[in-house]
Amino acid sequence: MTDNGFVGQGRRAVVVGGGSGMGQAIADSLLGEGYEVVIVGRSEQRLGDAVRELGEGKLSAVAADVADEEQVAWLFETVGTVDHVITTAGDPGGAYAPIAEFDFAAGRGFLETKVVGSMLLAKYARLTPGGSITFVSGIAAYRPAAGGAMVATANAALEGLARALAVELAPTRANVVSPGWVDTAIWDKMAWDDVEARQRAMAEKLPAGRIGKPEDIAAAVLSVIHNPFITGTILHVDGGHRLV
Repeated sequence: MTDNGFVGQGRRAVVVGGGSGMGQAIADSLLGEGYEVVIVGRSEQRLGDAVRELGEGKLSAVAADVADEEQVAWLFETVGTVDHVITTAGDPGGAYAPIAEFDFAAGRGFLETKVVGSMLLAKYARLTPGGSITFVSGIAAYRPAAGGAMVATANAALEGLARALAVELAPTRANVVSPGWVDTAIWDKMAWDDVEARQRAMAEKLPAGRIGKPEDIAAAVLSVIHNPFITGTILHVDGGHRLV
């Protein structure tokens, strides 16, 4: 658990998973709106790369594992009060396999990060009145792939969690942004030989005519956190994937 120093007071947000992909795009968008942003992840190298790419100033980085309760408690003791917490965390490595062959020792980490980690963030986050927590789930909750039971389960669980927290934590708001297929480096971890072909086929099938970009998800997250009348809601940003 390490940090690189923190910025002063103002509108503040924590982005878990902010070292790459959708999380980094969310952090970039928040910085563009004048937020002080703390990006969180397990990889110090990835966080360092993100800080260099996004630029310093109102950006801080903390290395922590959100599946570990002690580290999450330490995170918010260190960061203090913020306006919004957003999490995209969830490494799918080991999370895809037929259920009859599923290696729970390898795949359990996805569930622990995605679901348990999200609950720990809700438990320990120090949010300003009217602040929000936003979970990023995914299309697998609605269009699961064969061998994707763990991913579908975790993503669906986040939606129930957000509805429960919207009631329990009010006036803190809790919401989910549910992306479809998004072009990020996470695809490099998929044990598929034909990733590009699958992406092209999906783009041709989607009503939007393409798969998503990280910036699409960032725009959706900002729309949710800035609307004080949205809570307990799932915002789908999937290019129409649920329709096909």
